[in-house]
Formats: sequence, structure tokens, C-alpha cells
Amino acid sequence: MNFEIEKETYDKIASVIGSDASPVGIDAKKTHIIILKMLSEITGRLDDLEKRIEKLSND
Repeated sequence: MNFEIEKETYDKIASVIGSDASPVGIDAKKTHIIILKMLSEITGRLDDLEKRIEKLSND
């Protein structure tokens, strides 16, 4: 797996989830909300792909 990320993208993400008030430097609640939102979007896309595949298999 490649976990490298472009500096510009890294900096944008860091600015969104960063928190000076947190001892670890990130807003955990905001970070989890972003993760859950993205997982929901991925799940929806996967469901759509599975439906397309099933339709093609039945044709």
C-alpha cells in the first residue's frame, strides 16, 4: 500500500482537522465525522456498482 500524499493535499486536510485545543493536535470529532461521511459515500458507490454488475449478469 502506498500511503504517501501530496503536500498540498496533506496541508488542506491538516487545516480542516487540526485543533490547537487538542493534546494530539486534531479535532477527533470532526475527523471521525469526515471519515464516516466518506465511508458512507464509498458504500453508496459500491452498492451502485454491485447493482450494475448484477444487472449485466442477468442480461
